Amino acid sequence: MAATIVLIVIAFVLFAFAASGIKIVRPYQKGIVEQLGRYKATVDPGLKLIIPFIQSLTRVDMREQVIDVPPQEVITKDNVTVTVDAVIYFEPTDAQRLIYNVANFILAVTKLAQTNLRNVIGDMSLDNALTSRDNVNVALREVLDDATDKWGVRVVRVEIQRIDPPADVMHAMHEQMKAERNRRAVVLEADGGREAAITRAEGDKQAVILASEAVRQRAILEAEGEAEAIRAVADAERYRQLTVAEGEAAAVRSVYGAIHDGDPTPDLLAIKYLEALGTVADGRATKIFLPADMSATLGSLGAIAELFTGDEPEDDRLEMSAGDAAPDEPEDAAG
Repeated sequence: MAATIVLIVIAFVLFAFAASGIKIVRPYQKGIVEQLGRYKATVDPGLKLIIPFIQSLTRVDMREQVIDVPPQEVITKDNVTVTVDAVIYFEPTDAQRLIYNVANFILAVTKLAQTNLRNVIGDMSLDNALTSRDNVNVALREVLDDATDKWGVRVVRVEIQRIDPPADVMHAMHEQMKAERNRRAVVLEADGGREAAITRAEGDKQAVILASEAVRQRAILEAEGEAEAIRAVADAERYRQLTVAEGEAAAVRSVYGAIHDGDPTPDLLAIKYLEALGTVADGRATKIFLPADMSATLGSLGAIAELFTGDEPEDDRLEMSAGDAAPDEPEDAAG
């Protein structure tokens, strides 16, 4: 019975001894194996076997982590005391150096961040510190990344959470902001009035230009209409004159043809000539121009006179009358 108990105890001890040599390294971890107090190897994730009491395995988290830097008071370049706090994002790159090169990495990087935060903010004025957070973040990240490289850590980024000036400075900043906003409102109102005046002036100018253009177009259209009307009247008058001339020409041709077809006697022509002279003389003209060839006319008149008196014509007397007449000089008569 005692031997059985001893065997059970020995088996349990052996099991516990074997179980203590089985280690599991998770995917986001790396293991540091030490043998008799000395560094032996860095193992990757998975199931690892070590020799209990001779070897030991320390797990190192390789994920990106964040450290909150406690708020601290910093004096700016223009002697304003502000309270600044930040956060640091870091990622282990070498598990061996992270274990052996720094005893307390969190405390070390926190103090380093506070010191460099004072240096960076101290070289800037309050306005620059408030408006240039990106520059502060980049400067801190570069300084911390260089300092923590030997610790096997890479500083991914540094973010400034708050920069709180004193209450009196905050009040002055609010007053300054209020005055600046009032100034901008006045400037914007003035600009708006100026733009409105310019717009109204432009509108009035455009209205005058459009009115002038309308008057000009109306004058042009009226002139074109009058020109078209005059042209139409001229065309109608020309057509009328052409028609009248053609009618008169046709009438002359008809009369001329009728005269030649009827073969009139000299007596008839003389009578018509006298009728035409009467029509010409029955006017308002002060001068009347008669034809120069008077011999035939006088002969016709003598023939007509003898016709009405019943006497025979005397050839010698008519020839003498025709010879005495002046054929080349016109005879004037008062109307």
